[in-house]
Parts: sequence; C-alpha cells; structure tokens
Amino acid sequence: MMVVVRLVLVVATLAAITLPVRAEDRSVLLNCKAMVERASKDATTASEAELTRCRQVIREWALRDARTTVDQDGKPLR
Repeated sequence: MMVVVRLVLVVATLAAITLPVRAEDRSVLLNCKAMVERASKDATTASEAELTRCRQVIREWALRDARTTVDQDGKPLR
C-alpha cells in the first residue's frame, strides 16, 4: 500500500515538473505566491508537486516581468 502511495507521489511530481507551465494571468501568480507563503509557515498545507508548480510559475513571471517594458495598461515602466 505504501509503495503505491509513494509511486503516485513520484509520478505526480514528475508530471508537475515536466508539463509545460503557463502563467495565464496574474491571479495564478498571486495564488501561487500565497500558497508558497503559507507553506513556508505550515509544512502540511500543500503537496510538494503543487509547490514545485507554483515556484515554476513565480520564476516564469519574474522572467516575463524582467523582459516587459510596459505595464498591464500599456504605459512605459521606465
């Protein structure tokens, strides 16, 4: 029984890592930031696969924002 649970967790983690993650809108980013924040305070709040996915979303948004020269309204950032 424990082997099956462990196998499911490994498969879920690998799927979360290998599947392409798309940060569709900023609400996904905000939800992920909140989940990571909660997980830093309470280790039982989210699975490792969810945290891995959220960390990837946060990284992608950081890279995306670094390349962006305008805000959401089209106004220059600099």
